[in-house]
Amino acid sequence: MPQNKGPFYMTTAITYTSGKPHIGNTYEIVLADSIARYKRQEGYDVYFQTGTDEHGQKVELKAQEVGVTPQEFVDEVSKEVQRIWDLMNTSYDKFIRTTDSDHKKQVQKIFKKLYDKGDIYKGEYQGMYCTPCEAFFTPSQLVDGKCPDCGRECQPAKEEAYFFKMSKYADKLMKHIETHPEFIQPESRKNEMMNNFLKVGLQDLCVSRTSFKWGIPVDFDDKHVVYVWIDALTNYITGLGYDVDGNSDEKFNKYWPADLHLIGKDILRFHTIYWPILLMALDIELPKQIFGHPWLLQGDGKMSKSKGNVIYADDLVQLFGVDAVRYFVLHEMPFEYDGVISWELLVERINSELANTLGNLVNRTIAMSNKYFDGVVNKTGADTAGSDVDLDFDAQLKTLVTSVQKKVQENMKTLHVSYAIYNIFLLFKRCNKYIDETMPWALAKDESQQERLQEVLYNLVESITIGANLLAPFMPETTDRILAQLYPDNPASGVRDFDDLDKFGLRESGLKVTKSPEILFARLELEDVLKQVEELQKAQGGTEDNAVYPEVEKKSEITIDDFDKVQIQVGEVLKCEPVKKSKKLLVSQIRVGKEIRQIVSGIADYYKPEEMVGKKVAVITNLKPCKLCGVESQGMILAAGDDMGNLSVMTVDKDIVSGSEIC
Repeated sequence: MPQNKGPFYMTTAITYTSGKPHIGNTYEIVLADSIARYKRQEGYDVYFQTGTDEHGQKVELKAQEVGVTPQEFVDEVSKEVQRIWDLMNTSYDKFIRTTDSDHKKQVQKIFKKLYDKGDIYKGEYQGMYCTPCEAFFTPSQLVDGKCPDCGRECQPAKEEAYFFKMSKYADKLMKHIETHPEFIQPESRKNEMMNNFLKVGLQDLCVSRTSFKWGIPVDFDDKHVVYVWIDALTNYITGLGYDVDGNSDEKFNKYWPADLHLIGKDILRFHTIYWPILLMALDIELPKQIFGHPWLLQGDGKMSKSKGNVIYADDLVQLFGVDAVRYFVLHEMPFEYDGVISWELLVERINSELANTLGNLVNRTIAMSNKYFDGVVNKTGADTAGSDVDLDFDAQLKTLVTSVQKKVQENMKTLHVSYAIYNIFLLFKRCNKYIDETMPWALAKDESQQERLQEVLYNLVESITIGANLLAPFMPETTDRILAQLYPDNPASGVRDFDDLDKFGLRESGLKVTKSPEILFARLELEDVLKQVEELQKAQGGTEDNAVYPEVEKKSEITIDDFDKVQIQVGEVLKCEPVKKSKKLLVSQIRVGKEIRQIVSGIADYYKPEEMVGKKVAVITNLKPCKLCGVESQGMILAAGDDMGNLSVMTVDKDIVSGSEIC
């Protein structure tokens, strides 16, 4: 048993109950689960919380659309979220709902305490409101007149509201971030929050609403409901039994402050600015780390219900199994940048890594043990037989196998989960190479090499045992299936303490492997998978015939003379980089004939700067220059966007000379 290393509290963001979560949403819970399982394996007393965010205008509107009460609506969605989390074999300790009575009670008490303290005051909000994000913005915060977070249209709105004094704590938060470099990770996310929000100054935050009723009432002013920031964010403490009056549950005293908040990069601002400031106002210690993970994107474009291309976790499990899906999303996600999921890539990874590298290794090892020694695996010590080269093979294998534990530990310390999995599969690949090097089939033909053959098979079984234990946090069912085959009489005897996974030779000599090995992962045919995918997409109701096309407001007719006033030319992008004060804008240096133009575009959500370099784009060149976030823009890049949030810059499909007029 590893030494108890103390409590470890981690959370995911709570899932908004507007609909069934797709695989991009599901990635977060699988990532969190792998971290929680790993920390338990390492010896920590883990408390892992997840749940659902169930209030707000969007829920109220969704419920109206389907003709049910908001509570009935969120009950069904929350049940579906929990079903999928359970399907993915996630080991959460607490599933909180913001409609839970104890949570609602504490939210009201927190709101009242902050009001009595003077950190919340009543005022009036006037600004641009984004309904999907449930957020107000000032005109200066909009990007190209649209929501800076989701890019959708905002509507002018005005209403009475309570406000939280954010600016009061801004300097204190900046100091904390500067003195605790681990607080926001990855590093790029920290820089984004500091430069784009904190250093430019914080405005007071709207924390109540009167325009809808589905929320927690402000108990001293029932015309208002508590807005999402205080309602949703406080789940991380109310779920532990926090009480604002000082009567907190023992779990809160034991596990707070949180060791890790794992959240998507799109809600980083709320968790790294709003949340810590709220805690400061409550005189509660800040969480130790907030990690903003990247997104999992679909390879053929953004997931859309209208297109019928949304990928759901339960569909993936039906096709590939739970652990294959867990492996893919964890392996494919980089530390900082977005990952991609596609059917073709799924099949390729399952075939090459799971079926070939891992499945074939386990099957071959068990089959050879049964063929040559009736399943008995003996440690003979016959590493002095044979050539010196053989001895090197043994030493090389053992050196690699016993080094992986430390590598995984280093990877997981910095949450480089994909690197950890990569290193574990290097172990399995080295085992396959060891088979090729030692050639057990050749040893079997030589009577004098029988002890050597036994040693080779022992080394393989021991190596796989270590690898399977290291794999447990990421693919727990697969680990169980491997150990059940290597230790059929007592699978628990194959489970190792994490601290022992750098030691070779702990398997007892003389134990048998199973006589009936199972196929861990079958090879897949892409054509067969795509046929099944087609049926799934039909079930989703998406076809080209029922695609939803954007509603475009008709403009008055123009003449050719009107069009001739707009000059459009071909421009070649020479350089492109982010605009420092904005997360939505890119600034490009574009050659238009003999001159170089600087043009600012709101395309950062759709293109990385390096992706723009070299493109030949359509540029309006006679547009009056203007400044966006303090950067002059000398024209406009033409682009097309749809209602599903997709955008593409207009390019020329042939090598047209830069500066050529488009007409």
